[in-house]
Amino acid sequence: MKTFTLATSLVLLAAGAADALTVRGSVAGGNLPPDLRVAGVVVTPFGQVVQEVSSVPVEKGQFSLELPVTAPTARAQVTLTPQNVNWPGVIDPVQVSGQAQVAELKLFTYRDQNNNGRRDENEPLREVMADVRGANLFVVWVNTDVNVTASKGFQAGLKRGWNAFLVDVGRAVNVQPFVDTTVVTVRLGR
Repeated sequence: MKTFTLATSLVLLAAGAADALTVRGSVAGGNLPPDLRVAGVVVTPFGQVVQEVSSVPVEKGQFSLELPVTAPTARAQVTLTPQNVNWPGVIDPVQVSGQAQVAELKLFTYRDQNNNGRRDENEPLREVMADVRGANLFVVWVNTDVNVTASKGFQAGLKRGWNAFLVDVGRAVNVQPFVDTTVVTVRLGR
């Protein structure tokens, strides 16, 4: 009976899992070191690094970063409240349609100096912005469907799993869904 229950649970989990999200891009900024990697890293609402969820090498100035279907670790998740939504384009008042756990992901680069395919403590992270024609890429994971709205027209309908948007901030905030075929640009600054 336990085997049947476990198997049934695994099927239900697989059926409810969201699709993986892939971020494709190019890296601009001069001579790129041959050991450069792009990493998707979960951060706190205050920007502190918590967990690397995926990283890939930059090859010929290009990368394709696939985020796993699995949830970030429990310590990487926080309760979504209007007070901790520090996302691009969000200005008070903020409204959240329901209770949810959330994890914000940012892109970083690092040099994999020992070529082991993962970041080690002595390999510093450098946060980078990814954009498409001036709109910033924003990536967040949620454990359930929820809507977030804020001033200047910010509206994001989040579905369970990884969500990605292009956020263009001007007189109004334009939030567009990100499509896997979109190619972002990451600029390495000095």
